[in-house]
Amino acid sequence: MHFTARAHTNIALLKYWGKADTAIITPTTTSISLTLDEFYTDTTVWFDESLTTDKFILDNEVMTGHALQKVSQFLNVVRRQADITSYASVISTNHVPTAAGLASSASAFAALAGAASKAAGLDLTLTELSRLARHGSGSATRSVFGGFAQWTPGDDTTSVGSPLLADADWPIQLMTVVINDQQKAVGSRAGMQHAMATSPFYDLWVKTANEQVNQMITAIHNHDITTIGQIAEANALQMHATNMTAVPPFNYLTDKSWEVILMAQELRQKGIPVYATMDAGPNVKLISNPADTEVIKESLLSVVSDNQIINAHPGPGIQINAGDSIC
Repeated sequence: MHFTARAHTNIALLKYWGKADTAIITPTTTSISLTLDEFYTDTTVWFDESLTTDKFILDNEVMTGHALQKVSQFLNVVRRQADITSYASVISTNHVPTAAGLASSASAFAALAGAASKAAGLDLTLTELSRLARHGSGSATRSVFGGFAQWTPGDDTTSVGSPLLADADWPIQLMTVVINDQQKAVGSRAGMQHAMATSPFYDLWVKTANEQVNQMITAIHNHDITTIGQIAEANALQMHATNMTAVPPFNYLTDKSWEVILMAQELRQKGIPVYATMDAGPNVKLISNPADTEVIKESLLSVVSDNQIINAHPGPGIQINAGDSIC
């Protein structure tokens, strides 16, 4: 039977940057994110006893090599859990603007986990689905949930995602500023491993990040955008500092990235609460109140063009339907 799942991307406010266990993908710190409404992945899966190998179509293109291998490895986890041996067909579409340059692995593996588990006959709770999704992408643990979610360290059983505030129906937005949509020279996986192994400040980052968790959770429950933004911006800059102090150093941020970060700091001096967060790449996400959109955008247009700015708001958790569509 065919099942289709839709999972939305999330942006980490407290970053995931380092694996405690690379085999089962568990983190060194708790990460906290906001699931976004604008960007999502739709994935349809069905198992077919007549297939002699897994098949994977992504954005209407037949995948081979590493992309197919990664999906098959994930499907092996599903097959073991469901005690089946059939191969599967996977059709996936990323609904992320072409120029956004946003990582879709979180939404991709959350959607794959949802559709594949149902197609295999499993009936998982959201916690169990989050645990399964982790085997594809650590950040996918959080895309199972809507609104604000967290992913905690632990072992294979306890390192799962959980909701913090699923119905984030208060004024908060993330404005994505697309600096570069090209593939980065240092991938996230390699980058975090290198920073963890060689930066003299990595252990301090872990200590500081873990101290920020309760502060962030309190700010979220208080609907306190200013404190959320202050902690998120500090956490992101501290994460990037581990990269710049690695041996040899590497850097995801460009001059244009810094222009946007400094612009946010200048707007704050004028009384506009806007804060920057950056993942493993040059693009900048601005945390703000939607009421300040126009004044922020006006400042941004002195740095980037209009088509490089994408507004997003809190999004829903995973949806799973029988059949070939979510509708």
